[in-house]
Amino acid sequence: MIIGNAEKDHRRFRDIIKGRIKQDLKKYISHGELIGKRGKDFVSIPIQQIDIPDFRYGHEQTGGVGQGKGNLGGILGPGKSTSGGGAGDQPGRHILEVDITLDELADMLGSELELPRIQPKGRNNIDSEHYKYTGIRQAGPESLRHFKRTFGRALRRQVASDEYDPSNPIIVPVHDDKRYRSRRVIRKPENNAAIFFMMDVSGSMQAEQKDIVRTEAFWIETWIRKNYKNTEIRYIAHDSEAQEVDEEKFYRTKEGGGTMISSAYTLCDRLIGVSFNPEDWNIYCFHFSDGDNLAADNDVCRKILTDSLLRKVNLFCYGEVKAAYGEGMFYKALSTVSDRENLVCSKISSKEGILDSIRQFLGKGK
Repeated sequence: MIIGNAEKDHRRFRDIIKGRIKQDLKKYISHGELIGKRGKDFVSIPIQQIDIPDFRYGHEQTGGVGQGKGNLGGILGPGKSTSGGGAGDQPGRHILEVDITLDELADMLGSELELPRIQPKGRNNIDSEHYKYTGIRQAGPESLRHFKRTFGRALRRQVASDEYDPSNPIIVPVHDDKRYRSRRVIRKPENNAAIFFMMDVSGSMQAEQKDIVRTEAFWIETWIRKNYKNTEIRYIAHDSEAQEVDEEKFYRTKEGGGTMISSAYTLCDRLIGVSFNPEDWNIYCFHFSDGDNLAADNDVCRKILTDSLLRKVNLFCYGEVKAAYGEGMFYKALSTVSDRENLVCSKISSKEGILDSIRQFLGKGK
């Protein structure tokens, strides 16, 4: 396959773009500087305009070539205007919005954090059917007719029976000449994942904390989707009561009541039991809160985790997002759940802590 110059230039430009994004990946992760998803496979990212080097002619009355002293790194071109006010004539800093696939983003994340590929637990897969063509047979549907074999057979028959005329090379297959591709069903296991995002939406969780959760959840989802053929996501919002919601409501809901984290864990456990058999699904739970919880409820949460949830999931992650009203105690309560390798806790003090939190959550390759 011959690749034209235009396609080579496009590939080179894409490589430059990906290099720039990878270079600034920590900034994108920490500050959530993503324009947004485009469909299910692409995301738009703003990067500084990339300037292609070129030669520009000078202007009159700006000095000749090599006149005067210059400074290292000085710009060759028109000097700064001395007039005040009015419209400027100098170029500004432009933002280039580019589309990049989520798989490419996941690869960059994995490289930046040195994340191991996820190893699905148990059999945890659903078989899908594929067809593999394995041979040729004399009967079959017309949609599977092998034209090359059919005409080859017809040609040999006509040559053998002295019916073929090289000056008038017309080949007419008959019924016995027809050949068809044969196929068999191949059952291929495809790993599937279910992600549960849970978040405290009580009054103590402010917009800043929710922005941190949104950014971290985006990158977590991107990495897990990279590792599984099919992924389903459920959202649970809670204060003193929990409810399953859609993604938009998950990040916009704000309640003024108290907090009972056990309500979210109970609902999550019930949804897993109804829709996600642990023998067929790799299950990931991520819970975010400011750590504020009814003290008497901490024991209930630990019991749900040890008796049920941790037995069913690949990974259960708790992220405690620092709030303006002080630090809660739920992180400390979960630290007493010992000898559970699939329970990971992280403290996220600010947006700059998102990167380390993701590394803690996904660094075990579970």
